[in-house]
Amino acid sequence: MDFKTLLHNRQRVLPIIGTPTALSAMMVKKMGGEAIYLSGGVLSANQYGLPDLGLTSFDNVLVEVDRITDACDLPLLVDIDTGWGGLLGTQRVVKKLIKSGAKGLHIEDQITQKRCGHRPNKMLVSVTEMCNRIKACVDAKTDSDFMVLARTDSFSKEGLNGAIDRANAYLEAGADGIFIEALHTLDEYQLFTQSVKAPVLANMTEFGETPYFSQKELTEVEISMALYPVTLARMMNQAAESAINSILNKGSQKSIIDQMQTREQLYEILNYQQYENIIDNIQRETA
Repeated sequence: MDFKTLLHNRQRVLPIIGTPTALSAMMVKKMGGEAIYLSGGVLSANQYGLPDLGLTSFDNVLVEVDRITDACDLPLLVDIDTGWGGLLGTQRVVKKLIKSGAKGLHIEDQITQKRCGHRPNKMLVSVTEMCNRIKACVDAKTDSDFMVLARTDSFSKEGLNGAIDRANAYLEAGADGIFIEALHTLDEYQLFTQSVKAPVLANMTEFGETPYFSQKELTEVEISMALYPVTLARMMNQAAESAINSILNKGSQKSIIDQMQTREQLYEILNYQQYENIIDNIQRETA
């Protein structure tokens, strides 16, 4: 399945869940999710202990893409920041992502030394430069169904009209849809979707500029995709803090056992018994 197929004639918003690990991607599929996401900020923090300031490389990202797509066949959307390495580098990124099984990407209109989309002091490239980034992505596609989303961080700098103007220019350059970052109200989203005739993604990240709108509310203002990029990572990290505290300060993990995924639950997700059966069959055949 690809994103264009998922969005075709869809009557409600598509939730896209950020998956920090291959296992979490498998969990999303098991629980009925339809699409997953690899966040550059989550990768920077969880895999490398670095802030989301463009400090990781595409090769770092590709390692995680390979891990996730090997384990889970849900369509994966990948954050490629500003594209890495100029226009030729961006084209390499697109070709490698498609080869690795990703089904889409988003590229943003910040300068190369980018910042988190919900932090101050972001700086934008010109519309022309961003359009060139998009054209590089589109020209490099070897799969016509691969989705190229253009992310714009322009609302905080240029207001809603500026963001709309940029979005329509990006669509003209070949983008399949728009990732509009850090709007504040449902009315703003409604005005945006009325003026931008393409799939629009709303970022529902926590502790940022955008309130926690429900999927019903987003559907009503014609948002196509709702992204939850860091939710699982935040929950996992908070749980890890609780476990560390219990071990170090309570002398045992007993008080948090009921909060843990059990061995049986993990084995079910991993199809552990199926792997053991393969080993047993091989051993019987060679006995």
